[in-house]
Amino acid sequence: MSFTILTGPPGPEARALAEKELRETEENVKNGIETLRKYIEEDKTLYYCTDDDFLLIFLRPCKFYPQSAYELMKRIADFRHKNAALFYDLLPSDERDAIVNHSVINVLKTRDHKNRRVMIVQAGKTWDPSKVTSDQILRMFYLVHLIAIQEQESQIFGTVVIMDFDGLSMKQVKGMPPSFSIKLLGFIQDAMPLRLKEIHFVKQPFLFNMVWTMFKPFVREKLRKRMFFHGTNMSSLHTHIPASHLPKNYGGEQPEIDYTSADWYPTILNYEDKIKEWNTYGCTDKK
Repeated sequence: MSFTILTGPPGPEARALAEKELRETEENVKNGIETLRKYIEEDKTLYYCTDDDFLLIFLRPCKFYPQSAYELMKRIADFRHKNAALFYDLLPSDERDAIVNHSVINVLKTRDHKNRRVMIVQAGKTWDPSKVTSDQILRMFYLVHLIAIQEQESQIFGTVVIMDFDGLSMKQVKGMPPSFSIKLLGFIQDAMPLRLKEIHFVKQPFLFNMVWTMFKPFVREKLRKRMFFHGTNMSSLHTHIPASHLPKNYGGEQPEIDYTSADWYPTILNYEDKIKEWNTYGCTDKK
């Protein structure tokens, strides 16, 4: 099965949404790019590419306010600096075993009804923390987001995450230390230039309350409003993503998922040069 990353310009529907929700008008794009480029070029503590398409990655989630985009770029650089042990020179090949041999993370080959990419995280019985650590999961999240931002339409439509806690046991709970929740939420809330529109928690047992207790103190209001808890009630999930756009695994009408991250690993490898380039950006003393 082949996964295709769509790196071309946004289509008519995406352009219309960008103008409506992101203030992406010709004037705002021109002013945003020019101002943000000036900020980056004048800041000797940062090193980033200043090509138009690259700067759009940061301007879009910030609705073309260049100061906000500049602050986002600084937070990303700071996050990578503080977590250099996890992300310094990280490449897909570094996590080949986790991606190919352990089905913790998957990306649906179809988009949802709002044209958003959907990532599924198997945080229950499928995940063996002795084989794939929580830090490795964070590294895989990071790699996936670097691929997602290559798609201009994903920059505009955003993404959705389904957290599947089916069969969660103490083995997985112990595999998620408090330090993991701090790093994960720091990444999502401060250092991810991607529109994360919804996070859906499904099939979570009572034991999930222990996990949520660790995460809840660090979840800000903006993200909290985008979190939805469904348990085994797939009809509840369908109020957000219609059954017509979900696989049978989640009560949907699409075929059951018959592919894993091993199937899209070759696609992510195709972007290794882009990821190497990204690894050079950030704080100048970390170049």
